[in-house]
Amino acid sequence: MKPFADVMRTLRELTLSVAMALLLGLGTSPCALAADAPAASTPKPDDIRPVDDAWRAALPRDPKAATEAYLARLSPAARARSDAYFEGGYWLDGLSLLWGLAVAALLLFSPLSRRMRAVAERVSRRPFVHATVYAAMYLAVVALIGLPLQIYTGFVREHAYGMATQAFPAWFGEQVMQFGLMLVVTAPLIALLLLAVKRFERTWWVWGAVGFSLFTVLLVLVKPVFIDPLFNTYKALEVSPLQQRILALARANGVPVDNVMWFDASRQTTRVSANVSGLFGTAAVRLNDNLLKRSSEPEILGVLGHEIGHYAMNHAAKMILQFGVLIAGLFALTAWLARKLLVRYGTRWGAGSLHDPVALPMLMAVLSIAGYLATPLSNTIIRNQETEADLFGLNAARQPDGIAEALLKLVEYRKAQPGPIEEIFFFDHPSAYNRIFAAMRWKAEMMPASASAAASAAASAAASAPAAPLNPP
Repeated sequence: MKPFADVMRTLRELTLSVAMALLLGLGTSPCALAADAPAASTPKPDDIRPVDDAWRAALPRDPKAATEAYLARLSPAARARSDAYFEGGYWLDGLSLLWGLAVAALLLFSPLSRRMRAVAERVSRRPFVHATVYAAMYLAVVALIGLPLQIYTGFVREHAYGMATQAFPAWFGEQVMQFGLMLVVTAPLIALLLLAVKRFERTWWVWGAVGFSLFTVLLVLVKPVFIDPLFNTYKALEVSPLQQRILALARANGVPVDNVMWFDASRQTTRVSANVSGLFGTAAVRLNDNLLKRSSEPEILGVLGHEIGHYAMNHAAKMILQFGVLIAGLFALTAWLARKLLVRYGTRWGAGSLHDPVALPMLMAVLSIAGYLATPLSNTIIRNQETEADLFGLNAARQPDGIAEALLKLVEYRKAQPGPIEEIFFFDHPSAYNRIFAAMRWKAEMMPASASAAASAAASAAASAPAAPLNPP
């Protein structure tokens, strides 16, 4: 369900601001901000204590005790690193919001936005072209001012926590490519939004929400096929027992696929991931090379059972509808507050109406605030579907220990055991503790002790088997 999280995050990040520039002015640099992070390192083998089939067979049948036994295998250093990384993200989200508000203030209370409008008017008087040119300049200014924070969050910090593998030139090249794609797609969309504000003065927020939903559908369909391959190489997994089991698992649960794709995510990150995506009859099973190299067969099948659950339960379509309603509410709130701000400050800004491009930074700032405040709700929508996919995956793949092992690896970048309020506000997936607990409860209730011991022995044998063969990258 990553595309939806990406789109929601974009609502907050479109208005990056000068907060980092202000920090730099006070003598703080991205490298200094990373000083409290652990030294850069890739995940260590001793981060998770290895076990064998005897350990799994001896696990308590009580789900809580079994969950605690799994989490006890994480080293104290790994837990501390995970907590620091994830909790730091809370502060970075707040900083990004302040950053966006600072950029909006810079554009609105200085001549910069009006000068950008004048440039756009010289290019063309046609409303759509004029608005598109302004939006492109706006996005460029935002990206340029936001570059220090982007470098810190996307490069410095990821390396400091041992989760990035790219050198800076390669990483920066991909950021430039992503910005180019965003510019080509987003600038015309912003222009259409401004035209909708002009044409439907009172109900533009409805059309904005409809347009957002349609864009989300397009993103879900297009991104895996046309955009993701620009950044990674996708190849069919060679025929092997693992490949055949993945295909059988997919087909048995309604995913119409004839092959399994893998991609070279290790060129950018150490994280494990997989997805089963598609709408309206399209489908593809994809897993990254980190998952293949770092995981046993039961883990891979457990992870893919979860991803197949998203597809089988039509989570993409359901989430588009749910997020459509949420976005409509956010746009309505934005329309109400933006009108009030325009009445009070419009003359000072030089903005005569909401559809005036000069008012765009204010619209995006208000939408950013609304999106930030709605984060617990958007996280809950995603988290509930992740819980459903977990349960589907357990019933489909029948690998409770496999998924538990995989979840230990996800602790590298996701806090293992947050408080209940913390999980509601900041987690778009259930915590590792709750997910492992659900797996251990399923195991206790659905697998007799004898079957559980046999499954553990099979899992151990699979874990010691040679890795699935890969085509050369």
